[in-house]
Amino acid sequence: MIAKHTSTGHNRRQHEDNNDVYCNSLEPLYKLQFNPKDKTPKYKQIVQSVITDIERGVLKNNEQLPSISELSVEYYLARDTVEKAYRELRERGYITSVQGKGYYVQTSTNTKLKILLVFNKLSSYKKIIYYAFLKALGDKATVDLQIHHYNAFHFQEIIEKNLGKYNYYVVMPHFTQDLDKADYMKVLESIPSNELVLLDKDVSELAGSPLSIYQNFDKDICGALENAQDLLNKYSRMVLILPGDGNHPIEIAHGFRSFCINYNKEFTIKESAIDEHLQKGTAYVVIEETDLSEIVKKVRQSNYELGHEIGVISFNETTLKELLNITVITTDFEAMGYTAASLLLDNKRIKVKNPFYMIRRGSL
Repeated sequence: MIAKHTSTGHNRRQHEDNNDVYCNSLEPLYKLQFNPKDKTPKYKQIVQSVITDIERGVLKNNEQLPSISELSVEYYLARDTVEKAYRELRERGYITSVQGKGYYVQTSTNTKLKILLVFNKLSSYKKIIYYAFLKALGDKATVDLQIHHYNAFHFQEIIEKNLGKYNYYVVMPHFTQDLDKADYMKVLESIPSNELVLLDKDVSELAGSPLSIYQNFDKDICGALENAQDLLNKYSRMVLILPGDGNHPIEIAHGFRSFCINYNKEFTIKESAIDEHLQKGTAYVVIEETDLSEIVKKVRQSNYELGHEIGVISFNETTLKELLNITVITTDFEAMGYTAASLLLDNKRIKVKNPFYMIRRGSL
């Protein structure tokens, strides 16, 4: 009788010194998150993959990693590339090496996720998102916050400096309107899609379908105005005060224009409220609080009554607007932060439209 040989997991691990390798048709010993077309250096991708899987619990403490030969053969990498990655992982305390045996995971069981949060600016609204995000994460993660100030070059510096150091990169992709989209798309594409989380604005052109919690600015504002048509009936003219600094989504103007055309409203889009002369029967949609203050001041200095001859709708809710009885259209900032954290912890890769609604008050 001829004995049949059956392959097992034990005989797949070969010694490096005899230059034997296992058959490439077998399942890899460790599934590396690796993309040969990615511009990130190959050794950095190895480092990034191992750290991410350690912190996610995919790789356990004391678990043996593939040998340098095994990893280089499986992913067609130079031995020097794998050696460099393992050396960095060892220096950073994520793995250890045992002479004659190989490389092993070395980490505590309570390792937290590391998250880099990159906002376009820091405002009262962003703080609501930030604190809701932290609260939902609890003690499961540590979060570092940086601001790119709508500047694609600064955004590039932030990402290049930190790529490979975090499990997730949560980004608000708001940049000035006159900026070539390619300038920031390249940076976004350099972040592995399974580590990228888009916040507040979706980027549909991105491949890989990253997690996205977004506002649909044009449809949101148009829908909110349509829902308030019963209040807007008494106004024949509408004015959108949209600053011309390029820091606000142009989709806001698109949604406003669509509503006015669909409901036969005379309309104007202006960059500032300073030179605005009030006209009876006008409703203002105001983005910035400085312009809101200017319009309210003009109304109080006139013979018009706010909410009757002149209407005002402001973007984004604050306690002050509630006290001043100002009608507001706003997204739910707390829900945005909470949803992002919850889906991130669940390792979901979906797109979620954040709630957007109108709070009716006396100014309309």
